[in-house]
Amino acid sequence: MALEQENWESRDMRYIWHPAAQMKDYEALPPMVIARGKGVWLYDVHGKKYLDIISSWWCNLFGHCNPIINQAVKEQIDNLEHVIFANFSNEAAIRLAEALAKIVPKGLAKFHFNDNGSAAVEAALKMCFQYHLQTGHPERQKFMCLSEGYHGETIGALSVGSLDLYAQMYKPMMMENVHVEAPDCYRCPYGKDRDHCQCECFEHAGKAFAAHGKETAAIIVEPLLQGSAGMRVYPPLYLKKLRKLCDEAGVLLIADEIATGFGRTGRMFACDHAGIAPDIMTISKGLTGGYLPMSVTVTTQAIYDAFYADYSEGKAFVHSHTYAGNPLACAAALAVQHIFRTQPIFENAAVNAKWLTKRMETEILPHPNVGEVRHIGLIHAFELVADKKTKEPLPAAQRTGYEVYRHALRHGLLLRPIGDVLYFNPPLNITQAELDTAIDLAKTALNEVLPATA
Repeated sequence: MALEQENWESRDMRYIWHPAAQMKDYEALPPMVIARGKGVWLYDVHGKKYLDIISSWWCNLFGHCNPIINQAVKEQIDNLEHVIFANFSNEAAIRLAEALAKIVPKGLAKFHFNDNGSAAVEAALKMCFQYHLQTGHPERQKFMCLSEGYHGETIGALSVGSLDLYAQMYKPMMMENVHVEAPDCYRCPYGKDRDHCQCECFEHAGKAFAAHGKETAAIIVEPLLQGSAGMRVYPPLYLKKLRKLCDEAGVLLIADEIATGFGRTGRMFACDHAGIAPDIMTISKGLTGGYLPMSVTVTTQAIYDAFYADYSEGKAFVHSHTYAGNPLACAAALAVQHIFRTQPIFENAAVNAKWLTKRMETEILPHPNVGEVRHIGLIHAFELVADKKTKEPLPAAQRTGYEVYRHALRHGLLLRPIGDVLYFNPPLNITQAELDTAIDLAKTALNEVLPATA
């Protein structure tokens, strides 16, 4: 009874270790315990509401408690909640694979189900390694990745990431791979910008392939948007050049579309902007509309065929997850596809994205400490700097982005930072009125932490 009388925040702190956090921070900023959600709004146990402008870590595609997705999950749960996916299947998983086959880039044909984004990346890496082993190229054992990249937090996924925040202390445990300097269009060393360049920075990839191409199994990239690097946006031309280079070198291309897939960049997949198809694509987050954990590693028939043999040959891909192909998650994902097919999601999001860009450039960009507003699709981010002209960063120890986040929460806006980059990554069906509210609240929080007149 005494425990029940404690407030929810204290009960949370007594037992729960939250992700991506220094728990000591929670002494000053206790967890917000959410009781319910509706559309873009979250409501905590005290009745306070928060506008979820980041889609709860980018996965909530069509708003909280979307009635169409709700109904699909309710109907599925009365028929089948889960079944082993080895030698068994289920109707929802089959229907989902059929639906995804119609929208993924041309050439992708086989769907390997997993239960989270990191697991999908692990499966992709292992597929590439084993593929080369079984097609006569055992020397191809390394992987390439872009600097400041992020692909998950299992050891394999960390090994193809380049953010020291996540990986530095675990390096003794990690695979040694090739890290290619990534595009940085805001601080372009060539004096170009993302709208007027020939991706001169691609020379770094060319040099890496020349030095390590023959020993490389695959290169993995976040197409067009490096999320955890600070919502860095780079041109489609880079992907076109990379696809060509991979073909010439016999290196497989993995497109990690976990964060960029399902309309986030204005197209169904970021690769669509470049008109290229990867050899393997990983998808998650928006796949189920943010309802249930599920991911898929999608690959070509040619890669699949390299594993298809008599059992005695030992070529099977022995990689499994208990909740692979979960019917409830598949039902949610099918509902997401139904919404895409029956509602003008892309058309409305394109209008709102253009409108949001203009509003952000009018309301946020003029601030003396906002260096850039960058965007792709409905994703918009603004980077805080010490000096607008030189692009000098703010001192990291000041945690300015975190302070803006704290102030935004007081005003009812969930505006989670990536260092000193604040971003909007809202549900695709958000309204302009709701976006306007988010801009006003973000601007208020920004001016409280960094007064524009200072």
